[in-house]
Amino acid sequence: MPHTGPVFTLAQARHLIATLRPRVDELIRLRADLAELRVDLADRGASPLGGLAEVKGLEARLHALVEELHSHDIQVKGIAPVLLDFPGERDGRPVLWCWLEGDSDVRWYHRMECGFAGRRPV
Repeated sequence: MPHTGPVFTLAQARHLIATLRPRVDELIRLRADLAELRVDLADRGASPLGGLAEVKGLEARLHALVEELHSHDIQVKGIAPVLLDFPGERDGRPVLWCWLEGDSDVRWYHRMECGFAGRRPV
């Protein structure tokens, strides 16, 4: 199915990930805190990170961060690891510029119909 929203150039995708990097880093920290808190509560019933109220607060903040990324027309494909796609075009074909947690920049793309398995370096 063709993308009907904004189309990013590679430079625009790279600029946007650089601009939003603090938000992505916060998402990664919150994800780790939430995982640790859930394990502590399941194993011991208590955690230095808090209790059920803190779980709900972390979940709400994670949701807000994902929504913020969506508001920039970024496709959030996963949060563990964070995988972001930016609709674009390459050689006249629709592609997704792809950023995976750990990447320093947007360095990959794939055709929309090929998915992650079709990733290629830019």
